[in-house]
Amino acid sequence: MEKFYKQLLDNNKEWVASKLEKDANYFERMANGQQPPLLWIGCADSRVPANEIIGAEPGEVFVHRNIANMVIHTDMSMLSVVDYAVNVLKVKHIIVCGHYGCGGVKAAMGNQSFGIIDNWIRHIKDVYRFHHKELDLIQNEDERFNRFVELNVQEQLYDLAKTSIVQNAWENKQDLMLHGWVYGVHNGLVKDLNLTMRNNDTLSDVYQLDFLD
Repeated sequence: MEKFYKQLLDNNKEWVASKLEKDANYFERMANGQQPPLLWIGCADSRVPANEIIGAEPGEVFVHRNIANMVIHTDMSMLSVVDYAVNVLKVKHIIVCGHYGCGGVKAAMGNQSFGIIDNWIRHIKDVYRFHHKELDLIQNEDERFNRFVELNVQEQLYDLAKTSIVQNAWENKQDLMLHGWVYGVHNGLVKDLNLTMRNNDTLSDVYQLDFLD
């Protein structure tokens, strides 16, 4: 068996043993169900593990990850996760977390073709188009890249707020807050972009849905 693969299995056994040593009923409790207060929408980048970043235990964070932490209205996987988190688990917080040095955002700044992922990256390019005046004024490429990462989180957060799932929850007075974060791979710290949304009041009228009784 390939060494790295076998190490994963060995690591699992050690992890189980360490959990049981601290709490003999740990996995019995895990098997009884989940009620996490948080949904995390993050990047698939292997350097950005949701639970570890915030020091959360298994059962505390419901997670959806994709390239560049995108919220795309035709992505049924993402919508299904959000729907389950909001309407079944009744999470109270949703965090959209990007990260500095994101490869997907970096690719969207250029014109190189990477294959089928080009179709996904095109959505990130739209974010650049929305904010090109601000971004084009930033002469330093690294600073422009970092700001693009932040603006991408901002737009994904707004797109999350525009979903019928989130707006219906707000319409029903459900306690649900949306937050935008950026994680620093270089230092491990999270930057809160102070974009917290508790209702759809900050959205343009055209995005504010009216629900029939």
